[in-house]
Amino acid sequence: MKQIIILIAFSFSVVTFSQKKFEGKATYMSKTTIDMSRYGKMSEQQKKQMKARFKNFLEKTYTLSFNQLESSFKENVKLDAPGTSGPSWARSNGQGSIYKHLKDKEMIEDVEQFSKRFRVVEEMELPQWEMSTETKQIGQYLCYKATMERVDKTIDWGSIFSRRARNNTKKDSLNAKEKKDAVKMQKITAWYTPQIPVSAGPERYWGLPGLILEINVGRTTMLCTEIVINPEEVVAIKKPTKGKEVSRDEYDVMMKQKSEELRERFQNRRGTGRRF
Repeated sequence: MKQIIILIAFSFSVVTFSQKKFEGKATYMSKTTIDMSRYGKMSEQQKKQMKARFKNFLEKTYTLSFNQLESSFKENVKLDAPGTSGPSWARSNGQGSIYKHLKDKEMIEDVEQFSKRFRVVEEMELPQWEMSTETKQIGQYLCYKATMERVDKTIDWGSIFSRRARNNTKKDSLNAKEKKDAVKMQKITAWYTPQIPVSAGPERYWGLPGLILEINVGRTTMLCTEIVINPEEVVAIKKPTKGKEVSRDEYDVMMKQKSEELRERFQNRRGTGRRF
């Protein structure tokens, strides 16, 4: 019953806000923990140095610009501090963004990988969120919990260069196909607020009756730290137009092939003592 009340309130809010300008910007902080065991035995000092090196990869900030129909999610890029640049595959050049259009049901990711720029276009299918009556306060906003489980297609780039990758055994090779064919599931937890009646959120997440203020996926938590509604300056939301257009499936296949090439190349030279 409470879920029905939330949806009714959301619908009423949309009608109310549609009669006037409603747009805004939300700032998110993303934090990811790293599995240090994949790099073998390390002293506390070595772990500290490793975390410092990966800091800009593990902690990022983003801005979500939104109105009732469109949104654009973009990383806020800052200059690397000495010793914290991390590996080249973890860096961002600030050009990427994720654009969504609710009416057209179109999502476009502008991304640059391996010196090539792509426009990854996909049709937006309504996510199968499981709604909950559980609540918590994030800042001044009352948020409701929603969860979802989906097939995990993300590529763990860090594992390519880990000690585990360097120490592959014959048994691992024999089980490679079995691991490749295994379906890995991923649980996602979202916290959204009907007080901001837009079906938007960070990254590729959306489809809830209110702005998503927090997302938890695996080792990563993305939390909204600031919201500005109807700022004095116009909120500019640009649809990506540059880069080679590919479908989501085509892009995923390309990245998977590239990761396998990198893994094979790294393993072939693991005896040289070179590291990323």
